Amino acid sequence: MGTVAKIARRSFLIGSVAIAGGVAFGVYRVKTPYANPLTEGLAEGSATFNPWVLIDRDKITLITPHADKGQGVVSAQAALIAEELDLEWGQFETSFGAPDKAYWNTAMADESVPFAATDASLGARSARVVAGGVIKLFQFQGTGGSTTMSDSFDKLRHAGAVARDTLKRAAAEQFSVPVSSLTTAKGAVVLPDGTVVPYTELAAVAATIEPVSEVVLRDPSTWRLIGKPMARLDILAKSTGTLDYGIDFTMDGMLYAAVKTNPRQGGVMNGYNADAALQMRGVHSIAPVTNGVAVLADNSWRAFQAADAIEFDWGPAPYPAEMDDHWAAIAESFTDERLDAEWRNDGNTETVFAQTPPYVAEYRAPYVAHAPLEPLNATILVTAEGVDIWTGHQMPGFLVTIVAGVTGHDASDIRFHNLFMGGSFGHRLEYEHIKQAAEIGKLMLGKPIKLTYSREEDFAHEFPRHPGIARAKGVVKDGKVNAVDLQVAMPSVMRSQMGRAGVPTPGPDAQIAAGSWGNPYGIPNSRMRAYRVPELAPTSSWRSVGASANGFFFDSFLDELIHQAGADPMLERIRLMNDDVSRKVLEAVAEMSSWGGALGENQGRGVAFVESFGVPTAEVIEVTNTQNGIRIDKVWLAAEVGTVIDPQNFENLGQGGVVFGLGHAINCEITYSDGMAEQSNYHAHEAMRMYQCPEIFVKGLENGDKVRGFGEPPVPPAAPALANAIFAATGTRIREMPFNKHIDFV
Repeated sequence: MGTVAKIARRSFLIGSVAIAGGVAFGVYRVKTPYANPLTEGLAEGSATFNPWVLIDRDKITLITPHADKGQGVVSAQAALIAEELDLEWGQFETSFGAPDKAYWNTAMADESVPFAATDASLGARSARVVAGGVIKLFQFQGTGGSTTMSDSFDKLRHAGAVARDTLKRAAAEQFSVPVSSLTTAKGAVVLPDGTVVPYTELAAVAATIEPVSEVVLRDPSTWRLIGKPMARLDILAKSTGTLDYGIDFTMDGMLYAAVKTNPRQGGVMNGYNADAALQMRGVHSIAPVTNGVAVLADNSWRAFQAADAIEFDWGPAPYPAEMDDHWAAIAESFTDERLDAEWRNDGNTETVFAQTPPYVAEYRAPYVAHAPLEPLNATILVTAEGVDIWTGHQMPGFLVTIVAGVTGHDASDIRFHNLFMGGSFGHRLEYEHIKQAAEIGKLMLGKPIKLTYSREEDFAHEFPRHPGIARAKGVVKDGKVNAVDLQVAMPSVMRSQMGRAGVPTPGPDAQIAAGSWGNPYGIPNSRMRAYRVPELAPTSSWRSVGASANGFFFDSFLDELIHQAGADPMLERIRLMNDDVSRKVLEAVAEMSSWGGALGENQGRGVAFVESFGVPTAEVIEVTNTQNGIRIDKVWLAAEVGTVIDPQNFENLGQGGVVFGLGHAINCEITYSDGMAEQSNYHAHEAMRMYQCPEIFVKGLENGDKVRGFGEPPVPPAAPALANAIFAATGTRIREMPFNKHIDFV
């Protein structure tokens, strides 16, 4: 594996020290557990053993603090606890819980250090430890980066085991029998004589006992839930339309709000005329928000209509007004002054290129919207004493801090009630709608306010995926890939996104290079450089972030070089792979797809491999070149995640990720004219249609030594695998997304 440039490592370490307030933040502080938030206000007769388990006389509640935006993590988190607590599926309730430092995300460290996922060196391990300490001291509770399962797998099983063994001690005390004579099953302790004592009947006694500290986790061979298909806990409610999303939440006496702010993101409002809007039916009032106004009415539709009736004088955009200027700024950033980091430098590419003129190519990836089905929304009630806010969000701790900053309340007086989300893909990592709800609520003290974005407002104020250009050079020798030099220029998504949250981002932005430099190929001469483009339109994390573009850049170019070498695309990738676990992923997808078998007339297959979020993922796509365009027939996907928690949900995540990746690669982009996004709804930002959807086969491998998440890794290989398949079927090489600029699809 290549070496990370000194600049990247040095910047990471210096930045970590700056954030933590110095290197002496102390091992003690890092290792000291946070207090259990469930003990505060605990009802008499109720027992809590840790921040994830609460039992009273009537029910068992499992706290599943990671946000659920459709990826099924409420069920997955509950399964980890229930496995050790010996609960039957559905024999409990779940709750997202209140934001608390006890729920800090242990797994964010891996993605925050400049070391490849396959790097197990002392430096890499030490950096992850440092990053983990910083994240804990920052009390960073969040859902993102495909970290939920990595964060939860050990700690939630441990939480269930602690509760189980403490309940056994409670039963031993109550019935005067040895703990060793007790077992547990189906939410109860079983006494030596076979008597079954439900956990709920032991809660009062258990509440008087100090939770056990040493437990033994179940051997995987005895698992009843983990690794088995589960009916997701939310599936019935979703299927019957009874699950409450943020947009469904209501309160008595509520006013409904719609906002209009400058569609030139970050631009000011010079003035407005709302005379016509104020005369419309159901309109209550107009309230100011930053760079715009809110209309308050007796329902959301009337608020939307009135907002559209307001005349505005908007200021200019604080970024280039036209899309051509965005691309020009990116193209001009391949300079020494803009070098963000050199992430990999193996062998000597310059010498190779001096000896053999390299093969060159340039790739582009555009701005892309998140566009989840549920538009942004939040319901808020601000009083003199405190604030309650109901919505779905991925970063509860930051949300509380931001609301407190707007309303002037102490953070301890902000009560956030997290709700299910109708999709996110990174969209609900943002806070502008939260700030606006707080601004309105502060003006309407004591009155519940429900803010909902219209679809057009949601599109206009997207923080899309950051765009990028890649310039690649390579050399083949003796029928093999010998040298690759990839240079990528992008704006910093982390600086843009975290800057809005008030969080410093020292050092290089790893997302400019993610999905390219860390792929575990043993190419003899390999270099990867990342260039930071001056800030353009504001951007945010989009499902798989930098890897969504970089996977397309790197793997497409690798495929081009393999073709130049006259080698087999699958066999050459397998030959180059220098990580055994990743090699097995390629071998698995080759077997699944019967790679090398006969194809029909006008058919082609492409393969792609991308490591993102620590998950080696390979996809094979089969297409047919019809008279009317490309038809995508089949997709095979294999990925290494360490342990598959739920095979059914794993398959769903894989299939959904493929469809998401393909749809956006084919059809989607956000462009700017006069400083405003030109795409206002799905008709202009169209995902894959059902009739276009291929058969998708998914396989999860369990050879790795660490459990990984799977929400994002299926996305990055989709675009390059499709581009490579199109080349195989047509001879046309596509180097720019969306592909429909260059070829038709049916």
